Amino acid sequence: MSILILGLVLFFGIHLAATIPSVKGAITKRVGKKGYKGVHALISLAGLGLIIWGYAHKPLISIPEWVAPSWAYKSVLPLLWLGVVLQPAAHMKSNIKRVTRHPMLWGIVIWSGVHLWLNGDHASILLFGSFLLYSLWAMFAANQRGAKKQTIKYPFMSDMKVIVAGTVAYGLLVFGHKWFAGVALM
Repeated sequence: MSILILGLVLFFGIHLAATIPSVKGAITKRVGKKGYKGVHALISLAGLGLIIWGYAHKPLISIPEWVAPSWAYKSVLPLLWLGVVLQPAAHMKSNIKRVTRHPMLWGIVIWSGVHLWLNGDHASILLFGSFLLYSLWAMFAANQRGAKKQTIKYPFMSDMKVIVAGTVAYGLLVFGHKWFAGVALM
């Protein structure tokens, strides 16, 4: 469990630094813009690797704090679809950013919230709770820095491209979930 915690500290520590302009500015001033991006990427990857390793090797015997009802496991699939569709919406031209300034972060809130509801063991609470809290903080911090909703209106086909991209990614995640997470969804 300590490897998971170390990974979370590294991953979210560098991401939290990026949400605080004075901290990000001090690091950038010291190592330059490219240096900052490199340091951020390396620490993020190291943290992510430790998170994956630590979560994969979590204690098998763990008394959960809660157990989701049996019907919840299949009923959350539409919510997870929405969470995945919001990921490409952050990077593709669409009207979704006219509704929310932070589609990727909202997608992570949905993903982590659903996983937190379904998994009440301590490692899951740490993992999914960290992603949920960080995403809420990142939206708040971005709004404090003046994040605005998009005002440009794109054709409906732009939205359809986002939905198709998200749906394809969702399909791959659902059918590959057993392979990379050890739990079959279908």
